[in-house]
Amino acid sequence: MTETTPRRSSHARTYLMCPPAHFTVEYAINPWMNPDQPVDAGLAMRQWEQLQQAFTDLGHTVHTINPEPGLPDMVFAANGATVIDGKVLGARFKHAERQPEAEAYMRWFRENGYAVVREPIALNEGEGDIVHTGRAILAGYGFRTDQAVSGELADLFGLPVISLRLVDPRFYHLDTALVVLDPDTVAYYPAAFDDASRAALASHFGELIEVKDEDAEVLGLNAISDGRNVVLPMQATSMIAQLASAGFTPIGVDLSELLKAGGGPKCCTLELRR
Repeated sequence: MTETTPRRSSHARTYLMCPPAHFTVEYAINPWMNPDQPVDAGLAMRQWEQLQQAFTDLGHTVHTINPEPGLPDMVFAANGATVIDGKVLGARFKHAERQPEAEAYMRWFRENGYAVVREPIALNEGEGDIVHTGRAILAGYGFRTDQAVSGELADLFGLPVISLRLVDPRFYHLDTALVVLDPDTVAYYPAAFDDASRAALASHFGELIEVKDEDAEVLGLNAISDGRNVVLPMQATSMIAQLASAGFTPIGVDLSELLKAGGGPKCCTLELRR
């Protein structure tokens, strides 16, 4: 870090997570999934617990939702909804295998005091494709979420919506290709977006950190920032160095078992913004 490196500030967050009690890879609905590749259920649980501990060590609050049998991907809580200012837009999953998760998450919000819980119209996979920047909403589309969700987001949350088209099937959710580090800073993988989307990101953020192929390919961008501390896959070694040079504190975690289903730290974590 140099004298010109910005000083980053952390802010306490509240997250919702789902233990991987039923996690396995039984089907293939993204390029990362291979049902023939064994999953170590015990290791997956230990890795998930280490992620949860990393958040609590940073002073964040973690709530949990009970996992339901027959929903192996319910561990990926980020896809369950979008929550901004205490309002909830539920998810509507593209693939039949995950569709029952939507009601499980909607039920949790209704049972936990959220007054505004809206059923979605367009396909959307929650914070997998919907990212709050602090002053706007980024809405990824192209694989799992419909571009039409932008209208629902603007109507419910009252914020500008920037639509971003994803073009690489390996990065089928926005949270695999981009992480907002603070309201003015984003790390992203340019090749995952079309030209117009790259231009939109450059116009919204004052600071853009471009990650390398090898970091994107271990889902290094499936990360979570509290404004200073960034929890990300430990395998993204170059990205870790980039973040440190930019004044952030990277915290590497190992979610290698969950990566077998295309998941990382952000996939496992839904932010509850009251």
